[in-house]
Amino acid sequence: MIENKVAYITGGTKGVGYGIAKILLENGVSVAFTGRRKEDVEKVENELKQYSANVLGLISDVKNLEDELNAVKSIIEKFGRLDFVIANAGLGIFKPVDELSSEEWNDMIETNLTGVFYTLKASVEELKKTEGYYITISSLAGANFFENGAGYNASKFGVVGFTQAAMIDLRKYNVKSTVIMPGSVATNFNGNTLSEKDAWKIQPEDIGSLVLDILKMNPRVLPSKIEFRATKPKS
Repeated sequence: MIENKVAYITGGTKGVGYGIAKILLENGVSVAFTGRRKEDVEKVENELKQYSANVLGLISDVKNLEDELNAVKSIIEKFGRLDFVIANAGLGIFKPVDELSSEEWNDMIETNLTGVFYTLKASVEELKKTEGYYITISSLAGANFFENGAGYNASKFGVVGFTQAAMIDLRKYNVKSTVIMPGSVATNFNGNTLSEKDAWKIQPEDIGSLVLDILKMNPRVLPSKIEFRATKPKS
């Protein structure tokens, strides 16, 4: 049963994070989410209230551990518990490795990889109390390298390794950990403009439904890594 449980989603103001929040709210889970910009957080919090009043928008940059600690503190003050954490916040900068600046490299590694660690670091003691679930959103780029992807690949390969090692560390507390590796997702990620041609891609709500299915699995089951592809190839 997941009704009356509490989830925390990083990067919840758009795309995959928004899709996960929507599905969980529709299924009785209270949801806290974060974004970096106040205006975005306030707008999305109001939008998500159409699915449930049990939603809390917070401002946090996952690159800042203090932000994440404060976010978790606010969640406990609001809801009294924390059961599920979905580390979703991420960014992509795609350039040849010789053209990638140190600032761009650091931004991706600190957001996509260090941010995943900070989110867990801030929430792990609460997850131990509830024997909760920690889910990270990586990418098929975490298993398949490609041209112009050196920084992004490095961060997403790192998320896969981090999550699976964390799974081994945390299972003695009955805290579960799963990494989801989606393929092409229909979002505005990296400035992409959506059109009808994106209809074949995974939709954000599809990932939300997958998260819901994971959380509903029998407690004896632990899918440590899930590769998630669209069924129709890009034409």
